[in-house]
Amino acid sequence: MAELRTVRTAVAGAGGYSGGELARLLLAHPRLQQTPPLFLGRVADETGSIPLEQLQPQLARGRGRTLPPVQAFSWELIEAAGIDLVFLALPHETSREWAPAWLERGIRVIDLSGAWRLHDSTNRAIYKLTDADPALAAQLQTEAVFGAPELHREAISTARLVANPGCYSTSIILALAPLLRAGLVDLDHGIICDSKSGVSGAGKKATDKTHFMYAADNLSAYSVFGHRHTGELLEQLSLTSAQIQFTPHLLPIPRGILSTLYVRFAAPQQPEAVERTLREFYRTSPMVRVRAAGDLPQIQHVAHTNFCDIGFHLAPDGQRLVLVSCLDNLLKGASGQAVQNMNLMYGFKEEEGL
Repeated sequence: MAELRTVRTAVAGAGGYSGGELARLLLAHPRLQQTPPLFLGRVADETGSIPLEQLQPQLARGRGRTLPPVQAFSWELIEAAGIDLVFLALPHETSREWAPAWLERGIRVIDLSGAWRLHDSTNRAIYKLTDADPALAAQLQTEAVFGAPELHREAISTARLVANPGCYSTSIILALAPLLRAGLVDLDHGIICDSKSGVSGAGKKATDKTHFMYAADNLSAYSVFGHRHTGELLEQLSLTSAQIQFTPHLLPIPRGILSTLYVRFAAPQQPEAVERTLREFYRTSPMVRVRAAGDLPQIQHVAHTNFCDIGFHLAPDGQRLVLVSCLDNLLKGASGQAVQNMNLMYGFKEEEGL
């Protein structure tokens, strides 16, 4: 059997929820069996490394088998390992600062934060990012590709800098894009996006709103008219803020997103035509599953997978449509989509390792 083509990868920030899932996927990826990832992090150990199992105990292999350690960052280490691609699973401001240095050394970047997703400076302002070299950052921003494979497959394949989409925005964009591109939606009527996410979407660091006593047995809306993923919806769907309203909610579950989207068609449609539009749009997209009319997805159908499931129900008048889109926020909404982007960047099958 011919040896599989591989790529040498690094992960900066393997300690969080998304970082843990990314480590799990990369360690099991068939293309990386001979070249396991280099894990980088804040290492206090005097040896300059700590066991990955210490940060992510669920990844332990047992029977005395060890995982690659998490090592203290240095460019000498990166160069010695011959790294081709780095995943930045870091805070937004850190990724904004670090990405230029990696790119300068000829290393491609997949950034899981919001640092490079938004091209409009007004939309990007919500992250309060600053650049040491504004001219360089502006140039890199122009070439950053929004990492939604279903929308930008060709551009991702040749990109140096891929900005992984947000979890909420992935669930909404994938549901709406086929109908908007087909020109079926009455934009003057407006679109309402009612999205609910598990607590892991807020990250590993606990806050007043994510600790058990607040989130358990509760359901709450937050960031109304101000969530940072809104800019992604506007830019990727070519909408104005007057044409779409997105309200996120916190669900008392560990993971998963369910987005319910309310749309009005410009002219009456038949369920068969709506289903055909969705299926044709995703005909070559292995990670999107379109349901038949009236068959609505649930979070339990996508949890621990890299699928986005899309279903719909059309009102008897043929104009009022309810779309339901579900995904796992840590996988298709973060690390799984990042691996999907890696596959495209190196000519592997899009779904390989997923």
